[in-house]
Amino acid sequence: MPELPEVEALRAFLDDHLTGKEIARVLPVAISVLKTYDPPLSALEGATVTSVGRYGKFLDIRADGLHLLIHLARAGWLRWRDTLPSGPPRPGKGPLALRTALTGGDGFDLTEAGTAKRLAVHLVHDPAEVPGVARLGPDPLAGSFDREAFAALLAGERRQIKGALRDQSLIAGVGNAYSDEILHAARMSPFKPVRNLTEDEITALYEALRTTLAEAVARSRGVEAGRLKSEKRSGLRVHGRTGEPCPVCGDTIREVSFSDSSLQYCPTCQTGGRPLADRRLSRLLK
Repeated sequence: MPELPEVEALRAFLDDHLTGKEIARVLPVAISVLKTYDPPLSALEGATVTSVGRYGKFLDIRADGLHLLIHLARAGWLRWRDTLPSGPPRPGKGPLALRTALTGGDGFDLTEAGTAKRLAVHLVHDPAEVPGVARLGPDPLAGSFDREAFAALLAGERRQIKGALRDQSLIAGVGNAYSDEILHAARMSPFKPVRNLTEDEITALYEALRTTLAEAVARSRGVEAGRLKSEKRSGLRVHGRTGEPCPVCGDTIREVSFSDSSLQYCPTCQTGGRPLADRRLSRLLK
């Protein structure tokens, strides 16, 4: 799933490739992709892209007062094409979900793998009209997001750290992969309750959050859209690396599986050397 660093890299890429260009048409291919109908996508025809922004994991293509908001979800991706096929895309069982064509012949496709179709596109006058944007918490890389702001968000939280970091209404943009990376950098169990954090641990978690995301954004900067997925994988230390040695201490990276996802962690760095068998055992790791 693309998270804040990859979406920010896509934003910068699209800002360079779209700003100042005229949209010829936006063609939905999968019925499930379009979540709004007023204004219609035809309202973008002839509009000029003024900039590309980001809200958490949402891309915001701004064109003549309209906002084309894209959420890539778990299996979605954006593919830039210097030359789009001349004919209209055909609906079918393939991964193509939506095509945006520019008057110059270039543009991009949105694709989604798998059978669970969650990729979402909204065309609105105001991004706040999209519920997923309206409920977002602060951007963790914003200049105003300091240690005190982070501590204030955590005050009163009764969840485990892993779940809190992934909550988009608490902090925007962090998903499963980077929450694993942040917790490894902070040397904390993913199941430690937020209410048990000391002031020093809050500071360590804040610094790990900012540093991990900033470094990932820096690695992704300038990488073309098609290579961002592999770049993300290459920069991860624990997520997706079950069975490999921890790059910090050499212990074996372990995994906890859930019904639709998994997390990875280092026992030596994060849980005092004790492996987590399942969520029930997490209560032992305070």
